[in-house]
Amino acid sequence: MPVTNARQYHQTMVHYLRKTITYSDDGSEITIGQIPAGSVILKPMSGVMVHTAFNAASTNVLDIGANGGDTGAADDPDRWATDLALGTTTFVPLDENVTYRVSQDTIITASVDLTGTAATTGEAEVIICYIPDNDG
Repeated sequence: MPVTNARQYHQTMVHYLRKTITYSDDGSEITIGQIPAGSVILKPMSGVMVHTAFNAASTNVLDIGANGGDTGAADDPDRWATDLALGTTTFVPLDENVTYRVSQDTIITASVDLTGTAATTGEAEVIICYIPDNDG
């Protein structure tokens, strides 16, 4: 799916991106979507909801970050989350101690990393909640 313009609804409300990932996404950087400049990501409400546990033998983790793409932002694949556990059915929030405000339109990405014996199960949804800078 090609990246389109940053998502911003005209109403004053919390916005979100949501994308399903599976064990077959191992080794891929997946585009979740694009958020507009000035947005603040809501850390406690953003992360990964694991519906079916990933079952690779050694490592079942996910990174969430940014890809500059056509925005010119630096590529930082684990800016907001590093090695979120995918081996248990639960919600795992973002975990990095960094700014959650983006200075320019930003493409959000997720990278699945599974090691050991190949996984045969695993499904989750990456959820990014954000508030755009629309108070002007």
